[in-house]
Amino acid sequence: MLDINEILKFLPHRYPFLLIDRVIELEPHKKITAIKNVTINEPFFSGHFPSAPIMPGVLIMEALAQTAGILCLKSYEIDTCKKVYLMSMDKIKFRRPVIPGDQLQLDVHVIHVLKRNWKFKGEAYVDEKRAAEGEFLATVLEE
Repeated sequence: MLDINEILKFLPHRYPFLLIDRVIELEPHKKITAIKNVTINEPFFSGHFPSAPIMPGVLIMEALAQTAGILCLKSYEIDTCKKVYLMSMDKIKFRRPVIPGDQLQLDVHVIHVLKRNWKFKGEAYVDEKRAAEGEFLATVLEE
């Protein structure tokens, strides 16, 4: 649905902090599914942990937040200069490690929207097994 070139139009993040490779499903104001291909070339693996590389949980949550940001911005019908800012995270749980070679599926659903504030439930899966989950709040501001 959205390839990396389209993603780059919506998110200000760039390598090494862009954590989404592709969007495979998007229903404005409702839900989005994105993919992150986890490779040994990721810079964080050199220190987390060299002998047993594991993707840091905070980066899994960041990938979910970036996915939610695309959903917010694609839900607006006009092209304006808006940015999405993460405001809070809650109910975060990590269920299994994410390692090089995994493909992370990032599912984000809107819980509710109040003016410019969006609340989401995000879940990250590897091979249909939940790796992480959490709820988060974001706000959309004019640039």
